[in-house]
Amino acid sequence: MRTLVLRVSGAVLLIAHSLLTFSPSLKSQWSEIYIYNSIILFVILVVWKAPRINDPFAQPLIIFAMSSWLLGSLLSSISSFATINAPVKLISNLLYLLFYPCIILGVTHILAPRRKFVLLEVFDSSIFGLGLSTIGTTLILGPLLPHFAQNNSDAFFAVIYPICDLILISVTLTTIASQGFSRRGVIFTAGIIIFSLNDFLFLWQQIQGTYSFGSLIDDGWLLGLLIMAESCWHENLDSANKSTINPIFIALSVLLSATLLALIALRPGYFPTFTLIPALMTLALAFIRMTIALNEARNIGHERILARTDELTGLPNRRRLISEIEGFELKNGSLLLLDLDGFKPVNDSHGHETGDKVLQQVALRFSRALPHGTMLARLGGDEFGVLHEGSYESAMELALALRATLSYPFNIEGEHIQIDVSIGVAKNTGDSNLLRRADDAMYKAKREGLGVCRV
Repeated sequence: MRTLVLRVSGAVLLIAHSLLTFSPSLKSQWSEIYIYNSIILFVILVVWKAPRINDPFAQPLIIFAMSSWLLGSLLSSISSFATINAPVKLISNLLYLLFYPCIILGVTHILAPRRKFVLLEVFDSSIFGLGLSTIGTTLILGPLLPHFAQNNSDAFFAVIYPICDLILISVTLTTIASQGFSRRGVIFTAGIIIFSLNDFLFLWQQIQGTYSFGSLIDDGWLLGLLIMAESCWHENLDSANKSTINPIFIALSVLLSATLLALIALRPGYFPTFTLIPALMTLALAFIRMTIALNEARNIGHERILARTDELTGLPNRRRLISEIEGFELKNGSLLLLDLDGFKPVNDSHGHETGDKVLQQVALRFSRALPHGTMLARLGGDEFGVLHEGSYESAMELALALRATLSYPFNIEGEHIQIDVSIGVAKNTGDSNLLRRADDAMYKAKREGLGVCRV
């Protein structure tokens, strides 16, 4: 019951405030400061109490966005009834503007839950947003400047809000398209569209000179915020898919910004100079994003190598060998499995540290005996595998050569250690049981003392 009261209180106050706008005699600082801004406070409480948000970043981002808008609204409302010796209008506009980056990031988390918060996500959104801002400031802001009596600050803030709204709508629709439709997504999108349309209507009235503080248009923003907050109480699709901005849009944003810089250099004074700001920021973020992406790709490549490499010997491991076998089916060759004889007593008598050094020396001797292009892998413990491309006879010769490498002892810290090896050789016939056949041959060689056994 309490939650229901909380959810409807904001709507009731909004209706009351809207009715007051039709009676100018009833409008006062109570309606425009206290009632109006208390509605936004209820919006924040509705989001805070929402039980269905399971993404750890969604609520903080949306609450911070709406809190920023609330502070901007408070400053704007108070300055309309009292004289304050401070750049209130500028601070208020900056707080309104801070709403957008937070809500844009919040959208991707509230509509695509359980997503990992990654740095590249922030850079992609920023590059795309700044790219659109570059276009907007170039094509829209310049022509609108005369309507604002040469006040560049008013022109900038009046136009930047609709540009940010376009970015917000684009990100929301992209997220819904990748995640699928849900009740939360539809309601949240409706709130964003109402909020954005109100910004466009505000811009139109600013140009026409018909906007007045406390008019009905001011309630349009509250209606959009209330609907966004209400969406948090509705179910969302539980999807693990990640929505990302299409790389084509990122590339176009960078290309357009670079083109604009070239045009500004070729025709000075043709475009407003402040269009350089989003253009340069777009290119700077693109270079930073590229650096981060290259580092991540390098790290991923390094991790992939480590995942397929034996830590002790530096040889490929079992995972890598099995992967190579899968692409070996149509080739003429053989698989050799090697199991060291007498290695366990080495560990028991001399310790595991000495055993590890023996394995490293064994890997070195085996590697020197292999022809170019033949793969040697350590499968674990004292087992090794060799994937050899060539005739069956050459594989047998290779097996004998590998055995010969262990014909003389290892000298480990003054200790002479002698071990042997049993080798199973399986010819590749194109079937999927190559590893099993080589394993059977190796155990037969070990069990019967054959040294080398082929199947």
